[in-house]
Amino acid sequence: MLRRIQSAGQTAFLAVERGFNVLFGDRLNPLHYLGALSYWMFWLVIASGLYVYAFYRTGVDATYASVEALTHGQWYLGGVMRSVHRYASDAMVLTMLLHLVRHFVFDRYRGFRAFSWITGVALLWLVYASGVNGYMLPWDRLAQFVTTATAEWFDALPMFRGALVRNFILPENISDRFFSLLSFMHIGIPLSALVLLWVHTQRVPRARTMPPRPIAIVTLVTLLVLALAKPALSQGAADLNSTSAELAIDWFYLTAYPLIYSWSPAKLWFLVGGATALLLLTPWLPPRRRRREAAAQVTLHPGNRTVSARDGETVLDAGLRHGMPLLFECRHGGCGVCKATILNGTVDFGIYHKAVLSDAERAQGKCLMCCATPLTDIEVEYEEGAAEREHARLHSARVQSLHKLAHDVMQVRLRLPEGMRIAFKAGQFISIVLEDGERRAYSFATAPQLSEQIELHIRLVPGGRFTTQVFNAMRPGDSVHFEGPLGAAVMQDGNKPMIFVAGATGFAPVKSMLEYAVQAGFKRRLLLYWGVRQRRDLYLTELPQQWQREHDNFRFIPVLSDPAPEDDWRGRTGLVHAAILADFPNLSGYEVYACGSMKMVEVARPAFIAHGLAEDACFSDAFGYAAANSDVT
Repeated sequence: MLRRIQSAGQTAFLAVERGFNVLFGDRLNPLHYLGALSYWMFWLVIASGLYVYAFYRTGVDATYASVEALTHGQWYLGGVMRSVHRYASDAMVLTMLLHLVRHFVFDRYRGFRAFSWITGVALLWLVYASGVNGYMLPWDRLAQFVTTATAEWFDALPMFRGALVRNFILPENISDRFFSLLSFMHIGIPLSALVLLWVHTQRVPRARTMPPRPIAIVTLVTLLVLALAKPALSQGAADLNSTSAELAIDWFYLTAYPLIYSWSPAKLWFLVGGATALLLLTPWLPPRRRRREAAAQVTLHPGNRTVSARDGETVLDAGLRHGMPLLFECRHGGCGVCKATILNGTVDFGIYHKAVLSDAERAQGKCLMCCATPLTDIEVEYEEGAAEREHARLHSARVQSLHKLAHDVMQVRLRLPEGMRIAFKAGQFISIVLEDGERRAYSFATAPQLSEQIELHIRLVPGGRFTTQVFNAMRPGDSVHFEGPLGAAVMQDGNKPMIFVAGATGFAPVKSMLEYAVQAGFKRRLLLYWGVRQRRDLYLTELPQQWQREHDNFRFIPVLSDPAPEDDWRGRTGLVHAAILADFPNLSGYEVYACGSMKMVEVARPAFIAHGLAEDACFSDAFGYAAANSDVT
């Protein structure tokens, strides 16, 4: 029965998340950040609550008047703050409940996660207690109802035996000390929740405590709009000499309160106590998952570091727990940021969005580290080519020549030691090793040949550590250390027409592949689309133009995304992948080799696949940036 409930819940969550992905994108889907959103709502509640508290007065005759003065006397700020305080509190309950339900239906609450589950349940009740207490503070008709109902509810416990509700029979029973007590509770309970929230979060490796900035801004704006459109107002001053027939209650916090009178306080205690006990015992209730006898060992590349994974722990959490610098975003199999390759061993791939990890990629050994749990000892590569790079041989060479090909592109030729040759495949690259061990990757720009020379095309990146050295300080004769050859985005055997997509210096690996194709006498149709910003960014264009003149099966299409007036450009404009799709709306039956910036490849690849290109016929070499030094790699 439990499995059926969880399966239905998984289906529902994945369906809603798919819809949200369409609306917001997989990187800004709010359902991927429920825990972080709860944190954000908590901070908004604290900030707005501190402002409201600055004007709140404790006293029989002062409390209601102070809240009314705040709400109406300074509605433009005080009234908005009160409303934000109320609606952010409601939103916090909603996100916390969804966060709890999601972990339940995806079975992420057993074993080592039981501590987080139990502290999460306790935290939820503290938030409820704080919210109920907050509704007592304005001392309006709703506060009177909540206070009296709470007293009657607690009086059902043997320790009170009706002693509490007697304090709310006559107006003279209410003193200034009562409001001081309520105010003290409304400070103490959130502080306790804050401590428990810290304990709860510390057990989750690199837990997010803030959603992405766009989500935070949108939720804040939404709360402000709601505060202006439907402000939170008091419902008339409390009067213990009478009771209200109708009240507008907050169903997020006060859902159970009508049951005190429609059932009985004792029955409600039975319901709440039973639900709490059930939640606390849930991690140990059947059906229990089959446990591994020993912790799995996970070897991660780059770093060639082996870490242990607890039973049921994902590859991502195991790596993060041991301090590995793994990239991730949603943690729910919805964005693909943590996609990696399983080199050895087997995993349970878990539940994820099929659009993020296709069956073809899974068959190739890809997995999402946030969902995959090891079934055996495994070896995982979370950066493409990392395992190969770690076993690559270190070489030395000297700069033979430097030649400026364009205003920001330098042709660098390296000469290997006498008698040394490197055998590489068209499309591979080398990794330049800097003095401190940092690496910068650059593609071979010539066809595979047994030569003592290596040609690289290096683009200047403003502030880039290595590229600035190349343009300003490097001289012929300088020594260079590198690893290689590396990379798997190489030319494949076959007979399909080939489309090459080059972005800026992505021309270098494309040049290597096309020179190889020309030398090998390929009869397949070859098309080169080279996208740059302006005409001055094109270089060595005489070479593809020569191929086009000499080979009937080759065609060269340069594309400028932002031509300058002085370019007098009459050729293709726009994004390079859009030009390809305009020429080939159906890419089935083609092979595509995309070489350029990470952004270009991330946009182009799914667009090509959506237009019929087979996933195993799309080969890419994406250039990224070294985070610390802003160099192209």
